[in-house]
Amino acid sequence: MRSLNVCVHCSVVQFFVLDWVLEVGTLMPVWALWSHSSHLCQQIQFADQKQEFNKRPTKIGRRSLSRSISQSSTDSYGSAASYTDSSDDETSPRDKQQKNSKGNGDFCIKNIKQADFGRREIEIAEQEMPALMALRKRAQGEKPLAGAKVVGCTHITAQTASTCESAVLMETLTALGAQCRWAACNIYSTQNEVAAALAEGGFSVFAWKGESEDDFWWCIDRCVNLEGWQPNMILDDGGDLTHWIYKKYPNMFKKIKGIVEESVTGVHRLYQLSKAGKLCVPAMNVNDSVTKQKFDNLYCCRESILDGLKRTTDVMFGGKQVMVCGYGEVGKGCCAALKAMGSIVYVTEIDPICALQACMDGFRLVKLNEVIRQVDIVITCTGNKNVVVREYLDRMKNGCIVCNMGHSNTEIDVASLRTPELTWERVRSQVDHVIWPDGKRIVLLAEGRLLNLSCSTVPTFVLSITATTQALALIELYNAPEGRYKQDVYLLPKKMDEYVASLHLPTFDAHLTELSDEQAKYLGLNKNGPFKPNYYR
Repeated sequence: MRSLNVCVHCSVVQFFVLDWVLEVGTLMPVWALWSHSSHLCQQIQFADQKQEFNKRPTKIGRRSLSRSISQSSTDSYGSAASYTDSSDDETSPRDKQQKNSKGNGDFCIKNIKQADFGRREIEIAEQEMPALMALRKRAQGEKPLAGAKVVGCTHITAQTASTCESAVLMETLTALGAQCRWAACNIYSTQNEVAAALAEGGFSVFAWKGESEDDFWWCIDRCVNLEGWQPNMILDDGGDLTHWIYKKYPNMFKKIKGIVEESVTGVHRLYQLSKAGKLCVPAMNVNDSVTKQKFDNLYCCRESILDGLKRTTDVMFGGKQVMVCGYGEVGKGCCAALKAMGSIVYVTEIDPICALQACMDGFRLVKLNEVIRQVDIVITCTGNKNVVVREYLDRMKNGCIVCNMGHSNTEIDVASLRTPELTWERVRSQVDHVIWPDGKRIVLLAEGRLLNLSCSTVPTFVLSITATTQALALIELYNAPEGRYKQDVYLLPKKMDEYVASLHLPTFDAHLTELSDEQAKYLGLNKNGPFKPNYYR
């Protein structure tokens, strides 16, 4: 078991990051250490995670489109709306010599000439990311990340949870004083024009849409391995960057102050490292923050599942029988959207609590083998492996659409479909027909990788929430005095979650009700929060 000390009696959380004091509804920044409290602190316990820290092969042909990309590099905030496609130019970016208008060539992207298009997309994304822009405006004078050298591995697009969000996030971190070097966490999620805009702006970006697996690891290595430059902070999405540094450059952790991880897969890996006593720096678990779970996972997927399916298949949802594997926050969002469109939705679940929620929300809880022959669409969103195996794929009806909304590409056993008796037929980008000898075919989307990030886009506004949380976590870990955090995995306190949410409320012209002194005393709360205990999710 691990624990996090959080004061639940103080009106002020003992946290360095963004001391935003609420006074009569006004947020006031104070970039200074919190004063020590004399109150006793509650020990919040977190259960050990038992996810294996997976290792993967690193060498596959550069020119071939990877068929066995790493598990965690598969969630991608997609580029279906991208102006460019990786197939436009067959020359590998690794074979090109490119420089931006200032003569800087410390990047590797598809085409620097697309920078103007990318800049326009970033400007659009900034309008939908109010919290990051507010943070940039309020804090850039103090430069809380001055001296920070951040190496990141996220989606590189203009708007999504690491797409344009990555662009806006990177530019925000730089405005706060950090130096950044970046790679993509997914081979399909990069928007080439956004990467070009970042390179033109002086960022060291190594990413393009349609990387091979060898390219993927090469890009990460180029971010990390630079003479005269060593990172002191890691921002990861899926754990690949952290894994690579542990594997290739373990001595770097002597100067790294902390890791910020966004995805469930990456967080599981961190807990596994911690349990084995191999986590040698503090880490922030952004994935389990309330703002990430309830907004990014739920509301984002509720909209993007329909977008991804429509863009790839043009399917009509009314009357379709849909199997959703998993009823966590992602599954809840998918089910709600499909039900609203008139689909007949079935759910599989291993957790009795989530299963009961599915039943009370009006969905039929089944085992996959009970309905696999009749469903029109199968969607996985469990975060597990081998959810849809060859046995189920063989029994699917002709024309069944199969896709994944979970972080990893392990949920659908795609490898089992690469056998001589089956024929693969590319229909369009990210859409394959897999044809059986008797003529039956299934429609496989994104080769089992994350659908919404590989085949469509996701709402920028929702991802602004996650990006802001990531920025706050970086600031906290970087500025925390020695000894505050041990070599363990921590959550940001609810005070920070509530602060991130409050930054987005003005967009809706929303007005919070303020507790009276008497009401606050009755509830045992501070008028300015936090309003939920730290174990609330």
